Amino acid sequence: MATARSTPAKGRNTSSKAAIWITWVSIAVVVVGCVIAGVLNNDGDADVTAPTAQQRDDSLAILARSSASQGVCYGWELTDYFSYGDPVSVGSNLGAGVAVEDNPACPRWVQVSARIYYPSESSDSDDNAYVDVTGSADFSSTELLRMESGLERLGVTREVFIDDPGWAVTRAAVMLPLLAAEAGAVQPAAAPTEAATAPSPLPETGSDLWRDRWGYLLAAVGLLLVTALLVTVGVVQRRRQRAQRGAVPAQRAGRAPAASRTSEKA
Repeated sequence: MATARSTPAKGRNTSSKAAIWITWVSIAVVVVGCVIAGVLNNDGDADVTAPTAQQRDDSLAILARSSASQGVCYGWELTDYFSYGDPVSVGSNLGAGVAVEDNPACPRWVQVSARIYYPSESSDSDDNAYVDVTGSADFSSTELLRMESGLERLGVTREVFIDDPGWAVTRAAVMLPLLAAEAGAVQPAAAPTEAATAPSPLPETGSDLWRDRWGYLLAAVGLLLVTALLVTVGVVQRRRQRAQRGAVPAQRAGRAPAASRTSEKA
């Protein structure tokens, strides 16, 4: 009878262990499903477009000239709001991928930072962009705020960052030297001087009239020759006509005496 009583206890233990395993597996499935759904619903940093190679290279050249003139490092940083890894794009007067913040080569620096917020399509929130202008400790908060507000005044608004983040962040970066000078934080950058161009080659030696209008001159000479020929022919014909008119009276005068002699003989 003791053995018969212990059998139901073992059955209850087995069923309770199975229920615990089923509970934990269900929780794990729910957690994994939530993570996968979050990843699929998140647009990711692929939607935040980085600057093109042309935009990046042109901006780097401008920032390098401005930095050499004003003694301040300028740069940009573009990140995805949902990304916790590397930024989408970083650049400065020191080159592509080189940040100016906390860089030993940049004791004075100013940087425009943009975080682009692209929610999922199922979200009720709208796209957004968070733009900040930060700088080293020798730039006051008032000067940095004036630079930040100057971006919108020059047309680089939040909507522009949302529509084309790569173009907007590089455009904002190249405006920093001008905005820093307007805020009174730095001296205006020196105007770029055009490189000395080689003088244009001298024209070929000779008369410009013959070189540029030789066709017209040849036509004029041909017309003159034709005119001279026609005049010559006209003069010759005129002389012939006069000679012929002079010969007719002479012939008539020579015939009259002959007739008179015939009459006398008769």
